[in-house]
Amino acid sequence: MEPKGTSTPIWVPWAIAGVAVLTALILLWMGQPPFGPDGRFAWWDGDIWSPGTSQRFADPYSFSHVGHGLIFFGLLWAFARRRPLGERLFAAVVIEAGWEILENSPIIISRYRESTIATGYSGDSVLNSMSDLLMMSLGFAFAAKTKPWMSAALFVAMELGCLLAVRDNLTLNVIMLIAPIEAIKVWQMKGKGP
Repeated sequence: MEPKGTSTPIWVPWAIAGVAVLTALILLWMGQPPFGPDGRFAWWDGDIWSPGTSQRFADPYSFSHVGHGLIFFGLLWAFARRRPLGERLFAAVVIEAGWEILENSPIIISRYRESTIATGYSGDSVLNSMSDLLMMSLGFAFAAKTKPWMSAALFVAMELGCLLAVRDNLTLNVIMLIAPIEAIKVWQMKGKGP
């Protein structure tokens, strides 16, 4: 839980908005669609096998981005706790924005297709990437307002919930990107159905 009396510099909200706009513009320049290839806005797509995954405002992978926020808060508290909370949030947004740009690069898209269950992955829509920034910020804010054990409990609950619901989560995603295990991929593919 964040101590009281840490004031956020006035520039932080504007800087965060600037990072979000710049990220959206870079993603558009990279060729990512605003609302997915079909050009349709939707709030949710719960089927990870659907072409709408990573295209709508939210999907099961949104929980991974909340997890990013919990992790970033913990790391920035450990290494930069003397900085105001708003500055640490700004740093977390910059890190997340960097990941969103990298995640939509040809090398990572190719890696997802080769190593994970996301065989048809073509990157995120700009809408989904902006939502991912928001989800990370919500995770960060939750961690700032609660005790560490509550953040840990939320992280474990989200990981287990996603594991049971869609056979994927942040932990498996990282494993499969860095050091793929064929047995995990086979188990995950069983969730696809006929």
